[in-house]
Amino acid sequence: MVNYREILRLDSLQYSHRQISASISCSRDTITNVCKLAKKYCLEWPLPDELSNQAIQDLFYPERKERNRRIPDYEYMHKELAKSGVTLTLLWAEYTVICHSEKEIPYQLTQFSENYRSWARITKATMRISRKPGDLMEVDWAGSALTIYDRVTGETIDAYLFVAVLPCSCYAYVEAFLDRGTENWIKAHVHAYQYFGGVTRILVPDNLKTGVIKNTRNELLLNRSYQEMAEHYDTAIIPARVKAPQDKANAEGTVNHTSTWVIAVLRNEKHFSIHELNASISEKLAEYNEKPFQKREGSRLSAFQNEEKSFLKPLPASTYELAVWSTAIIHNDYLITDGKNKYSVPFDLIGQEVSIRLTSTTVEALFQGSRVASHPRLAQRQRDPIIKPEHMPDNHKKYLMYNKEAFLEWAATIGDNTLKVVRVFLESGKVPEQGYKSCASLTNMADKYSCQRLNDACARALSYTTTPNIRTIRTILQTGQDKVLKETTSNTNAGSSYAFTRGATYFKGGLHND
Repeated sequence: MVNYREILRLDSLQYSHRQISASISCSRDTITNVCKLAKKYCLEWPLPDELSNQAIQDLFYPERKERNRRIPDYEYMHKELAKSGVTLTLLWAEYTVICHSEKEIPYQLTQFSENYRSWARITKATMRISRKPGDLMEVDWAGSALTIYDRVTGETIDAYLFVAVLPCSCYAYVEAFLDRGTENWIKAHVHAYQYFGGVTRILVPDNLKTGVIKNTRNELLLNRSYQEMAEHYDTAIIPARVKAPQDKANAEGTVNHTSTWVIAVLRNEKHFSIHELNASISEKLAEYNEKPFQKREGSRLSAFQNEEKSFLKPLPASTYELAVWSTAIIHNDYLITDGKNKYSVPFDLIGQEVSIRLTSTTVEALFQGSRVASHPRLAQRQRDPIIKPEHMPDNHKKYLMYNKEAFLEWAATIGDNTLKVVRVFLESGKVPEQGYKSCASLTNMADKYSCQRLNDACARALSYTTTPNIRTIRTILQTGQDKVLKETTSNTNAGSSYAFTRGATYFKGGLHND
């Protein structure tokens, strides 16, 4: 509104219209019109105190008095402001379009905003104009700890309080944990989302190492497990600035309140397990959230239910399964560990760095962002590592197949003589395992000399002794005696059609005449 009183006062002091315009930020045409109307209505400075600027405007411009300004729909504005991206400036622009279309006078932006805030203070006492419902969740650890007692020894254990708060309604969640490690930090977030029944658009933590690895002006590096949790719940992590607790003032304030309403109230109670402690905390938390506000109507619970709960994003269909990430260089045994047991990865990753993802049920290895191995996670410690055959090199696969049945089955495919030799190797010791090495040597000979030659060599060795050894068979193959045996047999068979052939029985049995 034009400051008519000031214009008339400065005019009485004989300031020029240019000077008056510069002083009260008003156009010279307006000042000229006001001075003319003042003379018309015989108004001279000093004016009576009860003659306000509004009264002067009504006197000078009666037509403006007759046209009332359109009253905005504040209830509608209140609901729209809760939506993402909606501001008072946008609502004012839409309001002016409606006024012009219906030939009504709109309020200017400043008066429009002031009228809405005045309405909100009176009508919506729990309204947070600076915070949108369902937009933020601020989290932190309480500085003080509670105590758990051992029933037998009486020793004490510290329990730490996790605090989460929704800034719009100041609705809070509190839970105690035995440590402040990554696993409990993420588990606390999951429980908080379940307690609120939804997810906020933004998550504001402090810069603790369990969640934020690096937070500078130019770079933000989050713990990988923490980032994975945020992606599962479709929320964005925006940590508070370093040494700037005002960035999450509501969480800081709630931490102070919980120190009074939870920690201090429970200071004289003894709890003998974390479950007992959290049961007591749950009772005090309900009282805290239902406690009426001191300077406005309602409570944190009513503010949450009436104005914030419906704006939370829905929970995902499945609860987040905690995953702990680490890295490891693959050694010559191509194994990774979860701390209890060892699991295999492809042998060609030896010397490479892989990422290890551990959940309660699985062990996964990832290389350059791609999963290269996955195993069910064992709850109990095992003596031997868990190795998949497809992760092994060829020579290791053969060793994995070393057993009595496998060797006998292989020998049967080579020939009867090889099968007899393998049976000798497996039965010559106290246990079959003592013959595995010799049987494995036979398989290598088959690859080197061919299956037929190996079977002939075994036949030659059996003609010498009923208990052949691997050295004899190797010598036969190296010297080519298996071929000599075959040629001799062929010649003998050919000669038997044309002449009498004396066999071994003739020379051993004494059937010939001297």
